[in-house]
Amino acid sequence: MAQHVPRRAFVFKNVGSNWVVSLVTMVATYFLMPFTIHKLGDDGYGTWNLINSITGYLGLLALGVPMASVRYFAQHVATGDEQKLNEVIGSCTVLYLALGAIALVVGAGLYLFFTGAYEIPAAIRGDARLAFALTVLFVSLGFVGLLPNGVLAAYDDFVPRNIVRLWGIVLRLVLTFGLLALHASLFMLALVQLACLVFDFGFCWLIIRRRHPATRLRLADLNWGMTRSILAFSLYVLVLTAGIRLSFETDSLVIGAFQNVSSIPYFTVANSFVIYLMEFIIAIAAVVMPMATRLKTRGESAALREVLLKWSKIAFSVTLVAGLFLIVLGPRFIAWWIDPSFERPAGQVLQILMISNFVFLPVRGVALPILMGLGKPGLPTVGFLASGVVNLGLSILLVRPLGLAGVALGTAIPNVLFAGLVLETPLWACVRYVFARAMLGGVPILALLLWFKLGLDVRSLSGFAAAGLAMTALVGLAWALFVYRHDPYVDLRARLPLLKAWSRA
Repeated sequence: MAQHVPRRAFVFKNVGSNWVVSLVTMVATYFLMPFTIHKLGDDGYGTWNLINSITGYLGLLALGVPMASVRYFAQHVATGDEQKLNEVIGSCTVLYLALGAIALVVGAGLYLFFTGAYEIPAAIRGDARLAFALTVLFVSLGFVGLLPNGVLAAYDDFVPRNIVRLWGIVLRLVLTFGLLALHASLFMLALVQLACLVFDFGFCWLIIRRRHPATRLRLADLNWGMTRSILAFSLYVLVLTAGIRLSFETDSLVIGAFQNVSSIPYFTVANSFVIYLMEFIIAIAAVVMPMATRLKTRGESAALREVLLKWSKIAFSVTLVAGLFLIVLGPRFIAWWIDPSFERPAGQVLQILMISNFVFLPVRGVALPILMGLGKPGLPTVGFLASGVVNLGLSILLVRPLGLAGVALGTAIPNVLFAGLVLETPLWACVRYVFARAMLGGVPILALLLWFKLGLDVRSLSGFAAAGLAMTALVGLAWALFVYRHDPYVDLRARLPLLKAWSRA
């Protein structure tokens, strides 16, 4: 049993460092989003989201190589074959460069679509076109920019990688506040993205060279046979990515086409809470996917099951606690944070999206990456693509009669169906362990939050902070004394001497 302790501590350390980045990103967004909206206005910020939604589809040209490369990187790191690892790196680099060049060409076509299909306000039309062109360049260079992330993930170097990400967030804050204060424009926002990409790539590769001197990036290491293997697996990932893109990046396109760009910020503000919570959960995925590949390579099936069960329960617990707070107090927080006019439309969107994510996020954060790491992409790939298509169809169907709430329902319903599809696998066997106790533990949390909303009528930052602190204290007690009591993988009560002595008394 002792041999698993270092591994467990190491996994928690890696996931914890990812969580720190997610939390700091949320804090940065807390300051950046209202500042950016007020500087650019609803039309400007809505157009910026539209630009990112359209250019985001260029990411499909990556053909799933980034996720596929992590799997192959981790496999060769596990076997200690540095030559094969360098061949994979060289092969991926050539693929990234070629795909980046194609993205520039396709981006020119999307530019014509953007200028012709959407009615951009005349006052920002020229600025929007420049920002669109620079964003296309950013996405094209971003293919190669993903390479160091995959290498560091394969080596489990999440902590040093995340230190670079934290400095990148600081850089983004400084540049955004500084440049928008000098000249509030979409072009400046696009310039900030590009600068942060260059910073991230340069420092991540410097870490790789210092920690793993034998690892190199050379086009001469290209191996065509390995390239074909990467592409064969990445085709599944491509379809998966297309499904993800349809599920989470089409909302702005639908709203801009069937309503107007000034309506996009109301959806984006609400969706930002869900996106950052999703990133918090996907921080687990970044660790468990390469780990699943390594455990499979070593034949450690018991350890793999432990990873699946333990982290699924953690993912659901985090989602449940954060989700209850957002459903009950989220709309009022948005009104305080952005503007009272956002409370009803954005709050309704937030509640709809969050309810669906109680089921979706644990599957997305743990079960899906483990299946991908095991080389079993078929079911989740087909499921995500079908979910994305249904999402787009429902959003278009419901946007006119229900407005932004219809778009939210178009996203929420397919997410629940996707989670159910994946759970039709043997994963149903872990439903009792993952969900049952956590749901019961959430009942007093919900009651507490409703008391803050209906009884105390909290609407200020101090009120939200008090609700959050009270909720955190209650969660600590409920999860230690009930949800994780005698848990076979994470028994919190056994690890806390005071609670252990109290329970015996």
